[in-house]
Amino acid sequence: MPVLHAEPSPLEFEPAQTALVIIDMQRDFLEPGGFGAALGNDVSLLHAAVVPCRAMLHAARLAGMLVIHTREGHRPDLSDAPQAKVARGAPSMRIGDAGPMGRILIRGEAGHGIIAALAPIEGEPVIDKPGKGAFYATELEPMLRNRGIEVLLVAGVTTEVCVHTTIREANDRGFRCVALADACASYIPAFHAAALAMVSAQGGIFGWVSDTGRAIAALRGESVA
Repeated sequence: MPVLHAEPSPLEFEPAQTALVIIDMQRDFLEPGGFGAALGNDVSLLHAAVVPCRAMLHAARLAGMLVIHTREGHRPDLSDAPQAKVARGAPSMRIGDAGPMGRILIRGEAGHGIIAALAPIEGEPVIDKPGKGAFYATELEPMLRNRGIEVLLVAGVTTEVCVHTTIREANDRGFRCVALADACASYIPAFHAAALAMVSAQGGIFGWVSDTGRAIAALRGESVA
């Protein structure tokens, strides 16, 4: 069985019982004119995760692992978007407003789509989620249970928000989670570091932290400490 070197300890995993979950690698978060930029963020900071995500995605596909993509966004009528979320903060454009890539964080709009470099292929489920966590109000849990998945390799953006929330949700449901540090990113680097530290602290209170190099090596039967 492959062994993934991680903090706080190595983790044995069976690829057939492992899923790669790529969180919210959407144009609205990574490209100018989207929701991330509307909040005043430097969206280029998220680009560091793209190449590691792509490498991990390729390796997972070669290994025959389950790959699941998520997208945060809302119905066009905003009926699934709490007013507190829509009104929060003071961005130049809010959820549902018209932007350069269509209405901000609205399903079906160009900005809601996953970036081309990480586009899903046929057979890879895409979870549309209205909240931060990928388990809230979605079909993710039955998808994982029906496939006998026990371990989640988690990548995406942002580390401290949607990635962290998903790992916390998964932990409470009994899944073993690994945050792939280089395949995650934040608009605020200090938050990225803190979020990863929280995952593996206290003997792995929420899970493990590793990186794509070690995960890919483990899938190949190699050992990288």
